[in-house]
Amino acid sequence: MAESSTKILGVVLFLVLVSKGYGQCSLSDLSVKQSQTGVKVQQKEEWSVTITNNCACVQKNVLLNCYGFQSAESIDPSVLRVSGSNCLLNNGQPIYKDAVSFKYASDQQFPLNPVSSEIACS
Repeated sequence: MAESSTKILGVVLFLVLVSKGYGQCSLSDLSVKQSQTGVKVQQKEEWSVTITNNCACVQKNVLLNCYGFQSAESIDPSVLRVSGSNCLLNNGQPIYKDAVSFKYASDQQFPLNPVSSEIACS
């Protein structure tokens, strides 16, 4: 009977932790939202990008798909560093619940989809 109660308590504790967000996160927990600012930079539309981590765990070394990405305005390389077909977000530093934001200027919205990250739960 005691062994059965211990198992049930363990399962309940596990479910509580998972429901609080302490379960394993995934790349899909990174949300990328883009919108036009209404400003023109070198006759190109300016886009505001906000990337949010919707998981209780941090995600670091976040790479976005940047194949062919170009901007008519400079972007702080500690926020977004283009390297080949990928961009390193936030200088590889952990992304918590706080959003990472930047702006770029282009004729059209560029799909900055997350391609990889390292998930760290404590």
